[in-house]
Amino acid sequence: MEFFLEIIRLGLSNLRLHKVRAFLTTLGIILGVAAVITMVSLGEGAKQDALMKIERLGAKNIIIRSQKPAEQQAQSSGQQRQSWISRFGITRDDFDVILANFPDAEHIVPLKEIGSQVLRDDKRKVSQAYGTTPDLLNVANLRIGRGRYLSQADIDESATVCVIGAEVAKDFFPLEDPIGNTLRVDSKPFTVVGVLAPIGLSGGAGAALVGRDMNLDVHVPISAARSVFSDLVRRFSSGSFQASEVHISEIYLTVPSRERVMIDAERLRRIMTVRHPGLTDIGMIVPYELLESARKTALTFNLVSGAIAGVALLVGGIGIMNIMLATVTERTREIGIRRAVGATRSHILLQFLVETGVLSSMGGAIGVALGIGASVFIGWVVPRLPSLPMVGRLFPSDVSLPTAVTMWSIILSFGVAVATGLIFGIYPARKAAAQDPIVALRHD
Repeated sequence: MEFFLEIIRLGLSNLRLHKVRAFLTTLGIILGVAAVITMVSLGEGAKQDALMKIERLGAKNIIIRSQKPAEQQAQSSGQQRQSWISRFGITRDDFDVILANFPDAEHIVPLKEIGSQVLRDDKRKVSQAYGTTPDLLNVANLRIGRGRYLSQADIDESATVCVIGAEVAKDFFPLEDPIGNTLRVDSKPFTVVGVLAPIGLSGGAGAALVGRDMNLDVHVPISAARSVFSDLVRRFSSGSFQASEVHISEIYLTVPSRERVMIDAERLRRIMTVRHPGLTDIGMIVPYELLESARKTALTFNLVSGAIAGVALLVGGIGIMNIMLATVTERTREIGIRRAVGATRSHILLQFLVETGVLSSMGGAIGVALGIGASVFIGWVVPRLPSLPMVGRLFPSDVSLPTAVTMWSIILSFGVAVATGLIFGIYPARKAAAQDPIVALRHD
């Protein structure tokens, strides 16, 4: 044991004699480890951010959505000055067929789009009002910020009440409590009974997945939507109007388990294909499918970025080998003296391996600290870029670059760094151990 400690002491003493050279030797390892950790943390952060947004749609949900066929969009855009009525999307018969074919579904929740605009006094917005049922709160992972959500009593009585999104409350009631106040959808008044908590799907990838910013939603009882409004949804612009006749805008179908999602989604797709050939006027979103796709994409990104950053580790290992080869030549006389006083080849081999091991371990440790620091710094500084003077306007206000440091990337990068140093240090160590002691003593 004493012998091994002496070997380690000798190795460290030799490194201390050439501090700058030791640091430069390990620089490749330091940068390689830091690059691996930073690149993986960026990929992991992007993956977790995407997964969080997708999971908000519900991993057991299948979302069917009415959408205007491409040919109708082209026709309506070519007749901007004329009246245009298009009929498409999910019908009430479709909804009945879905109810009949999925009797064990946890929830089947319809949404019916209503009105052309939402108004209060002189403020107005393009309508994003929907008739729905109380189950939507749980199915769409919504939360109530104030007041309450729709109840079964509201459905039974066709009550003219509504629950509004966080942005609607902010725009229409900036200085007062919206609960108990009135909003109008077209000319129909609805009493606000609840406000949804802000939803993270606003903007970005989330809004693209769900098709709209749900913070701008207004939810009313579906029974009131059917009794007060017709199936015709009008949109006015530039002296003309376009109208769409849609029975049901969206359906959320919640299956009993995640294992059933893909099976039931395919069955639902076949049913709807029979009723709507080509599915030109219906779209389907399967969050679980998107979830798996996001995981695979993130894994691929991590592997590719890790491999690219690993090249720096390889370069660092080659740097260690080159420096140690030069050290062998420089210390030939020392090797001869040690052999002359009784050191064996294995002793010389071990001494040089200790030095390369210390170099690679120190480089790996510094690289880990640098990588973690860079990841934390990136996640902290990027959201603050828009507030910087001069350059802030170059960045969007919601810019972010989430990072997530993973333990496996730290362990893997450090382990590879040490292994790389040792592997590339074996050749110089063997060359040193193989020196003839008499020839080494004559070396000047």
